[in-house]
Amino acid sequence: VQLQASGGGLVQAGGSLRLSCTASGSFSSVNRMAWYRQAPGKQREHVATITSGGSTNYAGSVKGRFTISRDNAKNTVYLQMNGMELEDTGTYYCNIEAILSSGQLSYSWGPGTLVTVSS
Repeated sequence: VQLQASGGGLVQAGGSLRLSCTASGSFSSVNRMAWYRQAPGKQREHVATITSGGSTNYAGSVKGRFTISRDNAKNTVYLQMNGMELEDTGTYYCNIEAILSSGQLSYSWGPGTLVTVSS
């Protein structure tokens, strides 16, 4: 399973960005799709998750500002980030759980996309 992410960049505090991540390869379906981020000098942390049924879960620091969504037909997950804060700066990674044609579960990380919030 290969992941391709896009949408990162430089944004001013209070602004918005939309990240996307598309899965490709040989798999039957995608279960959970999630976004994580890693700020400079810090550990990677969970940002948001969306299940195959559309249930969502957010880190407290982004709740009410970020929205995760998915397009199952495109095997794509999105992260709409509004009201961005300096603390949102970091490299954002998508992570998916897919079911391979063999029936096995596969966990994949995207390459990361850099988000920088300026004052």
